[in-house]
Amino acid sequence: MAIKEQTFGFFIPCETLMGIGCHKELGARINSLGTKKPLLVTDEGMIKTGMAKQIADMIAKDIGITPVIYDKTVPNPTDLNVEEGLAVFKKNNCDMIITLGGGSAHDCGKGIGIVATNGGRIHDYEGVDKSKNPMPPFIAINTTAGTASEMTRFCIITDTGRHIKMAIVDWHTTPTIAINDPCLMVGMPPFLTACTGMDALTHAVEAYVSTIATPVTDACALKAIELVSEYLRPAVANGSDMVARDKMAYAEYLAGMAFNNASLGYVHAMAHQLGGLYNLAHGMCNAILLPHVCRFNLISRLERFADIAEVMGENIESISTRDAAEVAIESISILSQDVGIPSGLEELGVKPEDFDTMAKNAMKDACGATNPRIPKLNDVIAIYKNAM
Repeated sequence: MAIKEQTFGFFIPCETLMGIGCHKELGARINSLGTKKPLLVTDEGMIKTGMAKQIADMIAKDIGITPVIYDKTVPNPTDLNVEEGLAVFKKNNCDMIITLGGGSAHDCGKGIGIVATNGGRIHDYEGVDKSKNPMPPFIAINTTAGTASEMTRFCIITDTGRHIKMAIVDWHTTPTIAINDPCLMVGMPPFLTACTGMDALTHAVEAYVSTIATPVTDACALKAIELVSEYLRPAVANGSDMVARDKMAYAEYLAGMAFNNASLGYVHAMAHQLGGLYNLAHGMCNAILLPHVCRFNLISRLERFADIAEVMGENIESISTRDAAEVAIESISILSQDVGIPSGLEELGVKPEDFDTMAKNAMKDACGATNPRIPKLNDVIAIYKNAM
């Protein structure tokens, strides 16, 4: 029998710094890239906590370079953020980008970077590998344990005209260097910790059941699921638990390694529509949708869902594969409930009359291409309805 030829890429930053205190190496890494004028992309939250000033002052003290700051990034960053940030980048003749924050800051920085070196508008790069040129040197300093945007080739930007999230999947948007220091994550409030942690779990689960999963991505996904299952609850209960913070930093990065290369599925395709239309928190939407999409996908990946139950610490020795797969979904739901995720979309103000539009847009989302079960429009609408 002829074997079909296939090529699988594996995309990660050139270097990633992990561990307590690793952000103090930032100055040396900027020097290693040979740049002189960084743009620091962040948000108002990082300004209010003083973390943006702390990082800027550290850079100035260590290497004598003062970054230009763009701090207008909003949750679910928009095309307008990209345009504003790009104008600041050009006006100040910046030659590199540093992002500080969670997924919003990183995605905004990626949008700025890809347009800075390729021209046009961010809308031109919606889809897969639409750019021709690399971004400027890029260092992503992460302050949450969930999105993994600090190390992925994914960039999600809200199109304010169409009220949808554009999925830009491009290997050129992979940051040059990622910094994951749990010391910078201690300030995350419990609910943000919960939402970002469930985002990481969603990444790992969707990557593990993806149609293009490989043994490499499987190893990353399963370890990520194991770590989230063990350490998300204590991280939510006590944000100063440095063991839990450190393990969650590894969990979100491993989940990023998995989905950055195996891609995602309909949890993300559907969550993007909720974020684009209602401006809801991405991790929270993922957490609510995850059990429902898993149930839809169950028949296509029974063995893999059984594996998920096992790494989540469930005893599945004496039950069937089907029952074990069901246990995985129940275990995900219990974790979500334990960390305080809302029980459904209705309490977030989602309206049934929007299901049809959201479902149609979800079916066009690039993340749905690797979902293990192919849905029809009515299936996607039904999942939204079940998640209410």
